[in-house]
Amino acid sequence: MKPKIPTTPGTPFEGGFYVGRIRSKDTDYALVVAPKAEGQHADGPWNESTKSVKGALSYCDGLANTKAMARAGSKLAKWAQALRIGGFKDWYLPSQDEMEMCYRYLKPGTDANALYARSGINLSAVPPTYPYGTDPAKQTKAKAFREGGAQAFDKVWYWSSTQHAADSVCVWMQGFGDGSQDYYLKSFNDRARAVRRIKI
Repeated sequence: MKPKIPTTPGTPFEGGFYVGRIRSKDTDYALVVAPKAEGQHADGPWNESTKSVKGALSYCDGLANTKAMARAGSKLAKWAQALRIGGFKDWYLPSQDEMEMCYRYLKPGTDANALYARSGINLSAVPPTYPYGTDPAKQTKAKAFREGGAQAFDKVWYWSSTQHAADSVCVWMQGFGDGSQDYYLKSFNDRARAVRRIKI
C-alpha cells in the first residue's frame, strides 16, 4: 500500500521530510530530504578524479547519477548509498532539478532570489516552475527548515549529482542563500544532503 503523499513541504514523511513532486522518465515521484543530523555530509569533493563520469548527466534523476558516481569511485556517492535512515536504504545525492526544489520549497532565509540564467527554471518539477523573477521563492513556512532550525539547509553551496554536460571536470551546485545554480570543479569541497523518492 502506497503512503499518503503530503501536500506541505517540510512535513515528516518516509524517513525524512517531504519536499515536493518531481517527474523523471514520465514517472512522478514524491521527493524526500533526509534529516540533517544523519543525512548531511560535511564539506568534501564530489569525486577525487576529474574524469568524465558516464551516466551522471541527468537533471532529474539523482538516483541514476549517484549510482554512476559510485561506480566511478566517488566517496561522496558511496556515503549516500550507505545511509540507513528511518528504516530506508535508498538514499542518494539529488540531481540539479531536485536540488532546486529543495531550495524553492525549503528556502532557509529571506535573501532576494537570484534573477539570472536558469535560476528558478525547473521543468522536472510537478508542476513546472519558472524564473524566480516572476514566481518568487519565499522563506519556507516549515519552522524546522528556517535559518537556525534543526533541519535547515545552510546558506552555502551544496553539490548536486549532475555533472556539467559541456565541461566534465565540473559539477552543478545549488546555493541556499539566493537560489543560484552554478558549476565548479569536482575536486572542490562542498556540502551534500541526501534525498530519496517515492513513486506516486
